[in-house]
Amino acid sequence: MNEIQKHTIEQLNRWGAEGKPFVFLIDFDFEEPRLFAIDDASELLWKTPEMKNFKPSEVAKKKVEWEVLSVSYERYQKAFLQVQSHIHGGDTYLLNLTMPSQIRTNLTLEEIFHQSDAPYKIWLKDQFVCFSPEIFARINNGVISSFPMKGTIDAALPNAEELLLNDEKEVAEHHTIVDLIRNDLSIVATDVEVDRLMYLDRISTNRGDLLQMSSQISGKLPENYRQNIGNILAKLLPAGSICGAPKPKTVEIIKRAEQYHRGYYTGVFGIFDGTNLDSCVLIRYLEQQGDELIFKSGGGITFLSDCETEYNELMQKVYVPIG
Repeated sequence: MNEIQKHTIEQLNRWGAEGKPFVFLIDFDFEEPRLFAIDDASELLWKTPEMKNFKPSEVAKKKVEWEVLSVSYERYQKAFLQVQSHIHGGDTYLLNLTMPSQIRTNLTLEEIFHQSDAPYKIWLKDQFVCFSPEIFARINNGVISSFPMKGTIDAALPNAEELLLNDEKEVAEHHTIVDLIRNDLSIVATDVEVDRLMYLDRISTNRGDLLQMSSQISGKLPENYRQNIGNILAKLLPAGSICGAPKPKTVEIIKRAEQYHRGYYTGVFGIFDGTNLDSCVLIRYLEQQGDELIFKSGGGITFLSDCETEYNELMQKVYVPIG
């Protein structure tokens, strides 16, 4: 643990013990964590299912122009084969492989934030916009719950729901993540159980609707959880659904295979209201890099994965949730 991580955890613990509301951003590598007062809207706008820190924008809605300059199949295939080599060598059995794609659009990041519709929306000035469908962790009256999302299909396909729920690769991948998250929660909580297994959500996008598969796992935190809120979050990071299993070795392989910096993508955003916590995984993410916009996306790789299918899923997730 480095000094930045230690200082962040200590500050989160202190604010939790004081019952001080706050908002946090933690990047994938836990190198640039950001903490904000709950009402600070100077450079961070956010929305959760229950709260937000901004007023609805009066900006006129535009028809979305959206051109994707896809990451090359050759680059993806090279990384995919590297991952498969590690899977067959026993180093990892599930790895979330992601890649960057360039976007050309007529919308600014802030316009995308205001026009998009998602359970969680985050805009960090001059850096990124994220419209996440995936809950990371929720704490409600001492009960902690996590909602890993694994499994995606085009909702327009005939019998899409049945196809997804009976897809051998997707179901195996989902069960692996459920087991991983159950083990993660067992580090910080007791009486950990799977409350709901493989339920589906429908997500509307500018490129058509998707079905996504999630589960809910919950456990009981100790009574003093507020004064240890930083420690709890740190023990759960990085989110299992966006790295894989086993975690430490899989993260090593990710960095060698992807060959780019994830940054805040696949990190977490969250809000603590003084007692309870809500947070999301930073996926469905568009980043400003100089004059370019880069959309980062990916999916889980197992020994059952097909390279072309996984590449197509990665590209299918390059969307904005604007109808």
